[in-house]
Amino acid sequence: MKKAILSLSMMILGFAIVSAQTETPVDNPNAPEISFEKLVHDYGDVNKGDDGTCEFKFTNTGKEPLILSNVRSSCGCTVPSWPREPILPGKSSSIKVKYNTTRIGIINKNVTVNSNGKNSTVVLTIKGNVLNTPDTNVPVQDENKEGTPKVQ
Repeated sequence: MKKAILSLSMMILGFAIVSAQTETPVDNPNAPEISFEKLVHDYGDVNKGDDGTCEFKFTNTGKEPLILSNVRSSCGCTVPSWPREPILPGKSSSIKVKYNTTRIGIINKNVTVNSNGKNSTVVLTIKGNVLNTPDTNVPVQDENKEGTPKVQ
């Protein structure tokens, strides 16, 4: 009898959890909304070690305060920083992204922004190409008569 009651209780609890997750949210016409000036930043070609900082400006175009709950990057070479305080309706702010340009090659990284806005998840993209520019003070191996490296 105890097993039957426990099983029935578990089924009811499971049904309650599933039905709670399938409810559609009520649209709030006053909800905050995050509007970015751009969703993609293209560094173009940059040299190894150059400044990899860019900025994504946004405005709260809704009617309630906007709160950014989390901003995360697709890898550790990209570090975002964002405002922790609520952004009031009509006000603007920005998310700064720093890419580690010591990594040579193509840049194609995403930064996911989570907020309490109508568009609760927005994906920002940075792209470009980090070039391996040779350091002019490093000895280059060149076969000369003495067999010693020649500095360019």
